[in-house]
Amino acid sequence: MTTEQQTPTEEEMMQRLATIDDPELRMSIVDLGLIYSVELEEGKALVTMTLTSPGCPLGGLIETQAYHVLKALPGIDDVEVKITFTPRWDPRTMASDDVKMMLGIY
Repeated sequence: MTTEQQTPTEEEMMQRLATIDDPELRMSIVDLGLIYSVELEEGKALVTMTLTSPGCPLGGLIETQAYHVLKALPGIDDVEVKITFTPRWDPRTMASDDVKMMLGIY
């Protein structure tokens, strides 16, 4: 007898990632536009994301938090977080409207 595990959707994974705040800006990494993609392949969540700056001293903390919030979802056996700076983060084009307002971009 086999039991099928429910596979989380991209939306569910993004909702989990949205619970993580950038430690310096105190805003969701999803709302900031730091998550470029999230996929699930054979039980492994693959996250491609960036940081607000290449020298961000808390990048490891954000990466660890992303690992743990996704690993807790049923159907995810492993998580790989890839940090990239291509393209560079630009809040004017990547952040949500709410974040742009809070940052004074509008």
